[in-house]
Amino acid sequence: EKNVGILIDSLLSQDDFHRLIHEIIVVSSGSTDKTNRIIQKYVSKNKKIRLLRQSKRNGKASAVNLFIEHAKRDILILVGADLLLEKNTIKKLLAPLRRHHVGITGAHPIPVNNPKTFMGFIAHLQWQLHHEISLKKPKMGEMIAFRKIFKQIPSSSSVDEANIEPLIRGQGFKAVYCTNSIIHNKGPERVTEFIARRRHVYFGHIVTKHEYGYEVSTLKSTTALISFFKIFKPSWRYVVYAPAAIFLEAIARVLGFLDYKLKLKTHTVWEVTPSSKNLAPSS
Repeated sequence: EKNVGILIDSLLSQDDFHRLIHEIIVVSSGSTDKTNRIIQKYVSKNKKIRLLRQSKRNGKASAVNLFIEHAKRDILILVGADLLLEKNTIKKLLAPLRRHHVGITGAHPIPVNNPKTFMGFIAHLQWQLHHEISLKKPKMGEMIAFRKIFKQIPSSSSVDEANIEPLIRGQGFKAVYCTNSIIHNKGPERVTEFIARRRHVYFGHIVTKHEYGYEVSTLKSTTALISFFKIFKPSWRYVVYAPAAIFLEAIARVLGFLDYKLKLKTHTVWEVTPSSKNLAPSS
């Protein structure tokens, strides 16, 4: 509810909107707030926008599969609700797909969190590491464009982008990380929410590796540590906040691993992280 109208506005204001965007499909899953009413106002004003409703939250994979089923074009763009786009984000994201050997592209997330705060520092560190790793081995996340060459992703998936990657790459296509396709997100402002989100993501990546035979580039802790030393800055925040961030990530990964090994949670349905919903810059 807090961001959906802003997101749709940022989609409608994209460069070359009428040429690049055939339709906007919004999937609303189990919404109990004003989300559907907000979207319906846009639907009534713009014929390119469609609203698909799910009566309950069945997980993001279910919403993604519904979107794929109803989408009419050969190239699709998957956008999370809690994002803001710059004017040329989609234009830059689609550009590499003009080459026939490219099957999937990923945008470059930059958080709106205040990097001077503890949780803001963690958010920026996380996505700086994602950026550094993706420069060498693209990791899709937050917003992707891809060729519609499969019918669905596993219904139990908790990390949709990570499941789409092997479906595209397995058919001989390449992945491209678009550093100039900028999107803005917001990391959790509470420690408990950060751990819950990272636990969820790590669980999904383990499942993708062990059950589907595909390892995302950010899965190995050693890869993240090497990238960390590349971006390390001689400041007190890196000395004080970074070890704490590594500790919290370690906790989340242990919990995610236990969830997988002991079948404690499936993570099909995301836990809501309220502090990451309002994309107004943190103070």
